[in-house]
Amino acid sequence: MSKEIQKNWWDTTKLADMTRDQWESLCDHCGKCCLIKLEDEDDGQVYYTDVICDLFKDEDCHCGDYWHRETRVPTCIRLTQDNLDTINWMPPSCAYRSIRDEQGLPDWHHLVSGDKATIHQQGKSVQGKTIFEKEIKNDDDYQEHVVEWPS
Repeated sequence: MSKEIQKNWWDTTKLADMTRDQWESLCDHCGKCCLIKLEDEDDGQVYYTDVICDLFKDEDCHCGDYWHRETRVPTCIRLTQDNLDTINWMPPSCAYRSIRDEQGLPDWHHLVSGDKATIHQQGKSVQGKTIFEKEIKNDDDYQEHVVEWPS
């Protein structure tokens, strides 16, 4: 007798059909989208830095003012079901990309593990790896902070 495998809602619900609560719960709180990124003007390549938005809270990798972040940080981009396909800098590990690409969620994602700390314990977040944007004194200094680890 074979046992039927029960699928989770994130495996059966299209991103466009998710409720706001479902959409918000997909975020794995890795903090990679809060990293300052540099784009090469010639070829469009995006480079991650270890510099993070000043609203970022390292202890849990959440935004310190999530609901007002776009007002406080005009360059902040709100990820939505409508713009996910147009944002080319989301890291491959992003839960939204994984679901969009029908890859499922990794074991360290809190919806799978049942624990929001798993991502940090597994080293998959930016926790403890960044400096705040306010510490950068000169725009030229960002290039010195380009890192490979987010992607």
